Amino acid sequence: MTYGPIAYEGLPPASAAWREGDPVGDRLFIDIGEFTTESGFTFPNVTVAYETWGELAADGSNAVYIAHALTGDSHVAGPAGVGHKTAGWWDELVGPGMAIDTDIWFVVCANILGGCQGTTGPASLAPDGKPWGSRFPTVTVTDMVKVEYQLTQRLGIDRWALLLGPSLGGMRVLEWMVRYPQLVTSGMVLGTTAAVSADEIGTHAAQLAAIYADPYFLDGDFYDQPDGQGPHRGMGVARQVAHLTYRSETELGERFNRDYQTGEDPYAWQDGKRTGRFALESYLAHHADKLARRFDANTYIALTNAMTLFDLGRGRGGTAAALSAITAPLTVVGINSDRLFPVHQQQHIVEHAPGAGDLYVVDSLVGHDGFLVEDQQVARYVAIALDRLRELA
Repeated sequence: MTYGPIAYEGLPPASAAWREGDPVGDRLFIDIGEFTTESGFTFPNVTVAYETWGELAADGSNAVYIAHALTGDSHVAGPAGVGHKTAGWWDELVGPGMAIDTDIWFVVCANILGGCQGTTGPASLAPDGKPWGSRFPTVTVTDMVKVEYQLTQRLGIDRWALLLGPSLGGMRVLEWMVRYPQLVTSGMVLGTTAAVSADEIGTHAAQLAAIYADPYFLDGDFYDQPDGQGPHRGMGVARQVAHLTYRSETELGERFNRDYQTGEDPYAWQDGKRTGRFALESYLAHHADKLARRFDANTYIALTNAMTLFDLGRGRGGTAAALSAITAPLTVVGINSDRLFPVHQQQHIVEHAPGAGDLYVVDSLVGHDGFLVEDQQVARYVAIALDRLRELA
């Protein structure tokens, strides 16, 4: 066991971000032109990478938008392969005959502003031909939604029949329904909140501190270093902290308890130091390695900061006042073991959004990641959201 720099084998130099010239896979691209962020920074152009499934009806009435979570991207459904390091993150929910039936619905998902899978982000090239890196500005959920709005306009979609998303995606759904109510017929959010809490701000701060402390971070200008080293160790630590909030104490206890990693003894010593691990330590290291192979540290910072800043009630008289503007059908789903965004946060949405109706709860030991794991339950609640939509017809 080593506590020195992590040696990741076979990684792209410094970052696993999609870069110009890489295989595009199923991505499509639209340039939306000049865009100014809430922080006052103006991009001369923002490129949006997105994917679609199904066909848009002649009257445009069957458009569904899926807003991805922090480490997700536009590849909601489809196999891993050229251009896509992983299979679709909701591969069991989106497709012909599935909960979101692409024989019926025209589905769109875009990588968000600040992302690392094709949409303008820190790894993208600035006008001088170098990655934005440390020059990439702070972006907010509002900025992300405004970019998604521009994509909507350019796709010629007049109204989303259903706009849904988990976690950070759910935050964007709420912002959409308050900012552009005329464009959203119905919404669905899973495991999200109307305002990030102090506890969540704290876990975010700890994660970002780990990345900033990595000697290979180089203030964010780590791309294309001659030795190919990036801040993988810092982002790996950030991921381990985050993953503990994505899973529940019960699930981790039942899966790992105090079991030793196979072939290792955490009570074995060499030169006075541990040489083995508990199984949970190995599991967290595995997830750190997985993220380094498909993500970018600057994007992790940008999107985590956007979540930290999220408060639907900012400038609107508080979250209750902001939520009171949501009169369209909104299906709200919590996860009973979620310790990142506990169920009381979804209950707050239900209590103050007139269109929310009942609170639905996924029964899972997994925790926040239940929206990725409990396919059958999530599919059932998607069906409820679509039934509420059909009732409007």
